[in-house]
Amino acid sequence: MTANFAHTELPHPPGRHRVLGDVATVMRAPGGGPVQKMLHLSKGMGPLFELRTFGMKFVLTTDAALAAELSDERRFQKTLAPGVKALREVAGDGLFTAYTEEPNWALAHDLLLPAFTRASMRGYHDTMNAVCSELISAWDEETTPVDVSPALTKMTLETIGRTSFSTDFGSFTSTEQHPFVTAMITALAGGQRRAFLTAVPGGRLLMRRGRKVYDERRAYVDSVLDDIITARRASGDRSTGDLLGLMLNSRHPDTGEALNLTNVRYQINTFLVAGHETTSGALSFALYYMSRDREVMRRAQEEADTILSADPDAVPTFEQVPKFRYIRRCLDEALRLWPTAPGFARGPRHGTETVGGRWTMQQDDWVLVMLTAVHRDPNVWGADADSYDPDHFLPAKVRERPAHSYLPFGVGDRACIGRQFALHESVLALARLVHRYDLAPDPSYDLEIAERLTLMPRGFRLGVTRRTPRAGADKRGAAAALDPEDAAPTGCPVVH
Repeated sequence: MTANFAHTELPHPPGRHRVLGDVATVMRAPGGGPVQKMLHLSKGMGPLFELRTFGMKFVLTTDAALAAELSDERRFQKTLAPGVKALREVAGDGLFTAYTEEPNWALAHDLLLPAFTRASMRGYHDTMNAVCSELISAWDEETTPVDVSPALTKMTLETIGRTSFSTDFGSFTSTEQHPFVTAMITALAGGQRRAFLTAVPGGRLLMRRGRKVYDERRAYVDSVLDDIITARRASGDRSTGDLLGLMLNSRHPDTGEALNLTNVRYQINTFLVAGHETTSGALSFALYYMSRDREVMRRAQEEADTILSADPDAVPTFEQVPKFRYIRRCLDEALRLWPTAPGFARGPRHGTETVGGRWTMQQDDWVLVMLTAVHRDPNVWGADADSYDPDHFLPAKVRERPAHSYLPFGVGDRACIGRQFALHESVLALARLVHRYDLAPDPSYDLEIAERLTLMPRGFRLGVTRRTPRAGADKRGAAAALDPEDAAPTGCPVVH
């Protein structure tokens, strides 16, 4: 039984049952999964509303102004919603699942920050290009439409494995998925299922079903990660050139502390999951929308041709990636509509807080910031908030919007530490794919979203046809198609 907002009655959908709460209402709502169903149910509920499932009370906000207030780090902080707490069985006190007050969170955060500097990004760039080239080689051989999300997931898994842990999962050299990936997904799904069952009457008995398989998969994941750690230590390599090296060989400059080996395993697991699932989902959503809008695709290809030239085999340099400004806007807009990490929980940092000028939050209360709705708040995004339009991210429009209106990587100290990595990889891959291919969507396909740990298009296929890039595309014409401020290069693809 949760005490969340126990003192406050909030709006909720009609049809609540005394025991089941809003379970039947949620199940009947349109949408393929809980996130999509809650997006539908949130309409007309107001800035703060509640859902009850059996004994658990979830309080959600869909309001950009309220989300901005909850983003104030002086008053609020990240809290762990039930689903995230359940993942601690797999990821322990890794960066994503740790409580902020746990010592290993601050220690790991400080030790790993150097892995995401501009200099480090430059070091990862060639590997990102190499893995993307493997994806392209595979797509060049395709004679039927490609299943986009699984293919991009292979690419992003290989990229994070090779850049961060010097581990190759053989995604493009084997027809079979690496058993580690299967085990990792099963363990995560099992953790989420167990989180749900803890709230269901009699759920603890149901949790015994499948426990053996769940434990076996978890043990296999742990053994693979432990083998990676053991091999690196046995090699005598004491460098700090990648994430694993930093975790094994760095000491905190102030305290001299180092991460213990169990936490190193938790961190590897966290980065493997977060580092490939979210990025492949973002790329898949971007390609879905871009491929269905001829003008968007024309502008993206024109930009890619201008920067990469007429050579279809051209690969972007590190300095060129930030210049793909329109393509970056295409990515940002896809993440606005479908943030692959669809929400996060916030709670008071110190004692009691009043939010929205009317609701009192106690120390243990928390609100789920529902990004799929916050990113569509018409008070911020206008009457076309549900429409895909990369020009929502023109520099002038970005400056006009209130702070904390767009939060696909979270907020504050607990924001995604790898966001620069994800953005660099994503822009690089999108630029190369639209430069090389004409991408033909299936006109009969309606977007179907798989809700795993993250959001991902399911069953989304594209016909890929080699194209001839325009010889040097007219640079003046390409620049004129973009916002004037886009003409000046910047040093980093991330908007700070």
